[in-house]
Amino acid sequence: MADHNIAGKAVLIAGGGKNLGGLIARDFALQGARAVYVHYNSEASRAEAEETVAAIEAAGAKGHAMQADLTSASAMEKLFASAKDAMGGIDIAINTIGKVLKKPMVDISEAEFDAMSAVNSKSAFFFLKEAGKHVSDNGKVCTLVTSLLGAYTPFYSSYAGTKAPVEHYTRAASKEFGERGISVTAIGPGPMDTPFFYPAEGEDAVAYHKTAAALSPFSKTGLTDIEDIVPWIRFLVTDGWWMTGQTVLVNGGYTTK
Repeated sequence: MADHNIAGKAVLIAGGGKNLGGLIARDFALQGARAVYVHYNSEASRAEAEETVAAIEAAGAKGHAMQADLTSASAMEKLFASAKDAMGGIDIAINTIGKVLKKPMVDISEAEFDAMSAVNSKSAFFFLKEAGKHVSDNGKVCTLVTSLLGAYTPFYSSYAGTKAPVEHYTRAASKEFGERGISVTAIGPGPMDTPFFYPAEGEDAVAYHKTAAALSPFSKTGLTDIEDIVPWIRFLVTDGWWMTGQTVLVNGGYTTK
């Protein structure tokens, strides 16, 4: 029978240097992962990625980090090849990278759309492609999307719109990789209390988001806390392995679908 534990596994996390990705990396090391390979996007994130690697190693796992812009297929190929070489294999692959833009559709330039598509959609496709080539049999793959996929709202057309294809990529990958025992899922958090959220929102919008979820009064910020997302990812790559091809909105009732 396949082993669905984190203990002893090699884990790759795109966007794993800080925020939610960094918390996942630290948590998985504490859960007994033998190695965690974290990707970070730019030199500006190096210090936080190094802190995450130090925390991984303090927890007893091997820690590795790599900086890369993952908006090209070649960069994604290099990431997976480097991670596999460093860890001797990849058992769990998690993609947390994303880019947000809140803007009326009529004001979005072609360059802005292309940038959103490259980060949110293209990179997710090639992440799944490389996962299908490199993740071990009975492995697990999970991608972060957005709860706005269940929303009827203006101004997020390029953000939610370029995350939407990842739902189908997830379904397709789960069907194609299933014969090897690999489960593939996506999680759509609500607006999270991280530096990723606030720059795109005005004061009134922040106030709205902090009250929009059914369970907002019971959250320490009113928003989705990254500490509440990590257990879901941990579940989906362990005991929840039987769920595959699904996009799960984890948001305290911010949106449903």
